[in-house]
Amino acid sequence: MMTVESSGLVDQITKSDHAVGIVDKVITKKRCVKKKARLQLKRPAVRDQEAAVVSTTLQKVFDSCRRVFKGAAAVPCAADVQNLCRILDGMIPEDVGLSKDLQFFKPKTEAEVTPRVTSATIYKGHNFELCIFFLPASAVIPLHNHPEMTVFSKLLLGTMHIKSYDWVDPLNSDFLISPSKSRLAKLKANRIFTAPCDTSVLYPTSGGNIHEFTAITPCAFLDVIGPPYSKDDGRDCSYYKETSCLNLLDREEIEEYKADGSCYRWLEEIETPKESEMDGIEYMGPKIIDSTA
Repeated sequence: MMTVESSGLVDQITKSDHAVGIVDKVITKKRCVKKKARLQLKRPAVRDQEAAVVSTTLQKVFDSCRRVFKGAAAVPCAADVQNLCRILDGMIPEDVGLSKDLQFFKPKTEAEVTPRVTSATIYKGHNFELCIFFLPASAVIPLHNHPEMTVFSKLLLGTMHIKSYDWVDPLNSDFLISPSKSRLAKLKANRIFTAPCDTSVLYPTSGGNIHEFTAITPCAFLDVIGPPYSKDDGRDCSYYKETSCLNLLDREEIEEYKADGSCYRWLEEIETPKESEMDGIEYMGPKIIDSTA
């Protein structure tokens, strides 16, 4: 079973006293300093036949990732994406040591004042990362991007709302930019998902690369990220807010694109929001075997 032994899992980041400005200001990227707390997950006995299946499923995900993610500039081919999605679609919470009967996923009598997201890293290498995110009810992972990354997301437990966008012109950052330095984005998803459901995939320039998660109930989802965020390699995470059309030109420009029936918004980059701070916990679920280590 799973127990969190400490409620104060991470040091608070000092909040800037300055108001968030528009993008032509320097955007300060803050970093969360995580303090680990123990996450205890029941490891099945080897003699248990069901347990063997659970361990094999996670191992299959890992082995598939080894084949799918070949480097920073490589986008997985369609066949590799389909194969990894097939494995992830068959995953159940027990594959990573979770269960809907755990206390975290049961309804609370009182909502948390400031619900915080918690993450547990299963594996992180140069080419890809496996990470579980735990969201209490009403917790939010703010609107953020995944530069040059392909991400597979598998909702394991709970119900969440996902909103996602893609840039109208992802290859030219100077095109379709409003006077406020906001960029025009096309809405790709704006709906509620309930586990079990199919795996979602986003790509460097499509599939909803900029997204926001809001937990309707306590949730857990697995992210397969390739390659991982890396500031040194130019893959830093940026956060955004939706802005309205600022002038007539903005409105007319959007109306031209609305002819296809899609929804468009201006997205403005902002400083790292407080809601993005996460608690880090140790992954204690079924292990994977890295034969290359």
